[in-house]
Amino acid sequence: MVGRQPELGLEIQIDRDACIGSGNCCQAAPGVFALDLVGLAIVLDSTAEAEAKIVEAAEACPTKAISVLRNGERIL
Repeated sequence: MVGRQPELGLEIQIDRDACIGSGNCCQAAPGVFALDLVGLAIVLDSTAEAEAKIVEAAEACPTKAISVLRNGERIL
């Protein structure tokens, strides 16, 4: 699962094999993340929150299933 903010060069990647559906990302950035029908994280709208909130959501993931990249380079 991938979400992009092309104007910022920001990309969000979710490793659905690592995701356990804790929902921490949804609490930290509810406009960006949600849990799908099987209870795993998806990107709803990568532009719904500021970069800082997206990074906070990725940091809150207990399995580190969320990666944040800027211009192709991993920042988290």
